[in-house]
Amino acid sequence: MKLDIVIPVLNEERGLSRSIDAIIKYCDENLPSWNYRVVIADNGSTDGTPEIGEFLAVEHQVVSYVRIHQKGRGRALKQVWSVSKSDIVAYMDVDLSTDLEALPRALYQVTERKMDICVGSRLLSKSIVENRSFYRGFISRCYSLLFRLLFFVSFRDAQCGFKVVLKSSLDDVLEHVRDSGWFFDTELLILFEKSGFKVSEIPVVWVDDPNSKVNVMKTAWGDLKGLFRLRFGGLSVCKKIISNRSLT
Repeated sequence: MKLDIVIPVLNEERGLSRSIDAIIKYCDENLPSWNYRVVIADNGSTDGTPEIGEFLAVEHQVVSYVRIHQKGRGRALKQVWSVSKSDIVAYMDVDLSTDLEALPRALYQVTERKMDICVGSRLLSKSIVENRSFYRGFISRCYSLLFRLLFFVSFRDAQCGFKVVLKSSLDDVLEHVRDSGWFFDTELLILFEKSGFKVSEIPVVWVDDPNSKVNVMKTAWGDLKGLFRLRFGGLSVCKKIISNRSLT
């Protein structure tokens, strides 16, 4: 089977090569039967990331580099995923905060347990989270409680940077995801579950990056606006998704 692993990046010249090398080494050793590709999705870098990405694409046959001039993790994922020809698509944060051992477990959920999407979670009882501040952990748990109260969904961690998706199912949902930033993950998962797709959540080992560029307050405000957009009218697209599925 074919697998695309997308790595969204923004000004990651310092750690990009190290992370890509680690992913390739892990996949070669642990996923020998998979025809995989690593796609660097550069969404607006202004440092040396483009040059490094292009070099890695030349150096490694399994690496592709895509330059997207506008910022936004969701925009990068949507653009790369929409044109993928693989059976399964995935993404993970470039800092590899989620231990790579989660990848074969997530692939098992999609290929063997027939889930449509599998998400890594830092909020399950068996999850191991290291170096995360109380503040970030508190915000994450409050956000989880809020979207579960608003939408009655089963998953707990929408924003963990690790997801594996069946491409045929993604094709039914992706065009209806409006957000192009950090809320993209939450919107995608809510639309998946509310449209009747099967969502799986697995515990992961997570080591928080102290140098993370994520602005917690700005991201939280964007997430809140996204949640209320979905809650008050945004879920109407689920009927269309369900209808389109019934015709195929």
